[in-house]
Amino acid sequence: GLVEKNQNTFEDAIARIPFIIKPPKDVPVQARVSEALVELVDFSATVYELTGIDPGYTGCGKSLLPILSGETDTHRDAVFCEGGRVHGETHCMEHEAGPSSPYWPRVGLQSSEGAEHTKAVMLRTHEYKYVRRLYESDELYDLKNDPGERSNRIDDPALRETLLDLKER
Repeated sequence: GLVEKNQNTFEDAIARIPFIIKPPKDVPVQARVSEALVELVDFSATVYELTGIDPGYTGCGKSLLPILSGETDTHRDAVFCEGGRVHGETHCMEHEAGPSSPYWPRVGLQSSEGAEHTKAVMLRTHEYKYVRRLYESDELYDLKNDPGERSNRIDDPALRETLLDLKER
């Protein structure tokens, strides 16, 4: 339902994408769809475990083998995403589109003050999504009661403690 993807929206259509894995045939697998929260950094950790490679550095990834084997469907309690740019990062703007481009109206807006894909970070759990925006208003969605993210509850006193917890993370 998004007209165009951009660098600082975190709708599930962009940030919650299928992660399909077909490991080697000798790896025990329980074929299914899992709702486990995973991040792209988990892919390399899984490959390292499967191959016995020591990457020579520490990372944030966690092997997906326990999920693949059906041992668990719990992997992370939250996932994180980052996008956009800070003011002044003109090298990140799409200046190549000219007046004949269908993107020209949007590119023209990027040159004006405030109409940019500005820096933001997102934390998503199974229940909530919190978006911290550097220049605009933050967002908080109750995904159980509002899976379409239609109601920003950032100022809802009933979710104050939840918001504080997510901000701390």
